[in-house]
Amino acid sequence: MGEGNGHSPVDDRRVRTGLRALIDEMMNQLRAAAGHDAWSEAERARAEADLARIMTQVRDRAISGSNEDV
Repeated sequence: MGEGNGHSPVDDRRVRTGLRALIDEMMNQLRAAAGHDAWSEAERARAEADLARIMTQVRDRAISGSNEDV
């Protein structure tokens, strides 16, 4: 990201605010999950589905090269 186009990775993070928000959401879910001693099957399934949804959106944005917010 940012290499070869005259932009630093920091510039890309600032421009791609939608991607940053998705990553922040994912990291918040991981942090919240780390506080659990044990997950129920339903909690685990929901977290996995949420992570899959977020990663699909991140991948789609990265592939499209769009600078628009998500």
